[in-house]
Amino acid sequence: MMTALMVLFLVVMTVTLLAVTHTISEAERKKTQRDDEINKLIMKIHEISKNFPGITLRGHTIDFGDQARFDTDSHKLTYEQARHLRAFAPGILKIARDPLGQKWLKRVVVEGYADQRGTYLHNLDLSMQRSERVLCALLARPEPDEVPISKEDRLLIRELFLVGGSSYNSLKKTLEESRRIELKLEFLEVGETRSKASPMPLDEDQYCPLD
Repeated sequence: MMTALMVLFLVVMTVTLLAVTHTISEAERKKTQRDDEINKLIMKIHEISKNFPGITLRGHTIDFGDQARFDTDSHKLTYEQARHLRAFAPGILKIARDPLGQKWLKRVVVEGYADQRGTYLHNLDLSMQRSERVLCALLARPEPDEVPISKEDRLLIRELFLVGGSSYNSLKKTLEESRRIELKLEFLEVGETRSKASPMPLDEDQYCPLD
């Protein structure tokens, strides 16, 4: 009797261990697949950035460099910088509409940065304004020689893009390099789904509150 119970116990333990091992292996497989597919998206963004000198890709971060550099204590972009941002945006939207983008891209955080001069809270507010300025540039009425931004594109920008600000965190070598904008791509975890933005009418006047 004791021998039979021992054998039964061993059988149950073996089945349980096999089930746990299978679960772990399946989770690892899904994670590996996620990482591989996200890397494919990153490579597509890298190819797009080649057409825009000055824009660099570091991991999941897009650094605009001189294409979105700010003057001291200012949140304004030049005419050329705003055009450059609008020209680059369709590439990100294309990635978001890619089957893998729809599967994994969670959001795009527009991070504004300040140099170390000034108080922490002042620079934090300035960084947020710089991030907001980028969204104003993306949603602004295009110039006559620019491709118009469709309603669908504007809705997708509003759904995906999030404003963030970092005072004088993550400083660069110089003050000028620190006053910059970066786009940080955030991706969904396995089993996570992208949340939908609440349906709100678009701002037809496209007026930037910073002006």
